[in-house]
Amino acid sequence: MKLKKRLMTLEIIATESLGVRGMCCLVTTGERRILIDPGLALGYLRHGLLPHPLQVANGVKVRQKILKALQIATDIVFSHFHGDHIPLLRANPYQLSFEQIPDRLPKVRIWVKSKEKLSPRMQRRAADLSELFGTNMKTAEGCSEGLLSFSGSVPHGLAESRFGSVMMTRIDMGSQVFVHASDIQLLDAATIEKILLWQPDIVFAAGPPLYLQTLSGPLRKRAWENGLRLAKNVATLIVDHHLLRSETGITWLDNLSQAVGKKVYCAADFMNKPRLLLEARRTNLYQEIPVPDNWHQDYEKGKIQIEKFTADN
Repeated sequence: MKLKKRLMTLEIIATESLGVRGMCCLVTTGERRILIDPGLALGYLRHGLLPHPLQVANGVKVRQKILKALQIATDIVFSHFHGDHIPLLRANPYQLSFEQIPDRLPKVRIWVKSKEKLSPRMQRRAADLSELFGTNMKTAEGCSEGLLSFSGSVPHGLAESRFGSVMMTRIDMGSQVFVHASDIQLLDAATIEKILLWQPDIVFAAGPPLYLQTLSGPLRKRAWENGLRLAKNVATLIVDHHLLRSETGITWLDNLSQAVGKKVYCAADFMNKPRLLLEARRTNLYQEIPVPDNWHQDYEKGKIQIEKFTADN
């Protein structure tokens, strides 16, 4: 589904309920086409297994959609420098690489989070992007430009997380406000407060990583309470990403909808597409559709006709 109201469309392109890791979306209003977090990944290993061919085929389709969006974007936002949110100079076979992006991209306005307090690995990635985009790449944290506003650093999950921080994006259409809340995981109450102070009509947020055994009971309760607060105060709430790396996330969403008395969406529901929880079902996929020996090595060498594998998208 595309949400259209007074000259704005929101299209979610890549996230877990659409079969890949990421939070890529395209917001179109007037002559501005704002692409946020154009990257994707498949989770290189899960339960000791490489991505199933069905995942890989779906990843190829989603990557092509991101590339098409890059060709028309007037603005590109990078919320942080993780490999499922940006193109990479040194991408693995299941990510978006520099080699694949259009030549025209350096002419687009690029908005990125601050490079301060990054790990050495993230510093390298930021430097790679800076070399690619040159002076068109601007640090955006805490800044505003027309209809765009950017938050300061907020935690990637928990405050002082080893995963660092992210930047949220607000797009003000006058008649409605959209907020992209990348990788917040609903774990920090202060971040939720910042979102609500922006008075959004639509929020696309990363939910809690319920698939991680290390996520304690108190943290799960905190994420639930923060999700409930957002759902009660935002007209349209879309929660996806980390949440839907396990099928438990769908139950969590259904329970939240019931608790708040209105629909809380995953991206697939919002876009009127089938839920493709392919990473959550990776073990089952291997059992249902066995993978030939050396399949992944052959794929990396370009010897596989990926079109033979299909997933509803």
